[in-house]
Amino acid sequence: MMIQWKIFLAFFIPGILGYGGGPSSIPLVENEVVDRYGWLTVQEFSEVLALGNSLPGPIATKMAGYIGYQQGGVLGAFVGVFATVAPSLILMVALLGLLYKFKDSPRVKKMTLYVRPAIAVMLGVMAYQFFAGSYFDIGVLQTLFLVVASFVLMEKLKVHPAFVILGSLGYGAVFLS
Repeated sequence: MMIQWKIFLAFFIPGILGYGGGPSSIPLVENEVVDRYGWLTVQEFSEVLALGNSLPGPIATKMAGYIGYQQGGVLGAFVGVFATVAPSLILMVALLGLLYKFKDSPRVKKMTLYVRPAIAVMLGVMAYQFFAGSYFDIGVLQTLFLVVASFVLMEKLKVHPAFVILGSLGYGAVFLS
């Protein structure tokens, strides 16, 4: 029963603090599952993130389901997914009228503008950690190749990111295992 409580907290807290949806809560989830509970390494977390990005639907719930299942079985997966959606569900039910009433308030608009840079910094730090981990684990040439190939495929050839992720997973399975 204790593991379900830890799973709940690991995904409920980022759900509360991760203003802006899945992408803004990913660094918070990483902090919980990698640093606080030690369930995954940074490399394993990046693989779960890549897998979650390649599948359709909200990334936070996919990660919660996978990590919850890994730590607590089917009940752990249910608890993780519920903990991920519970903050949004509670806030939507409790604050919908209040938010609708003050949606045009200058203070609310200003508050939103102040939150965005913090989210951008957190995503930048997470990207740096993934890059540093890749650099030290597979080397500069492999990392540079994957970065350049991903950039060219997505920006120049307009390949969908899911296919780039799948290709990178395949490349890693064949050449880096």
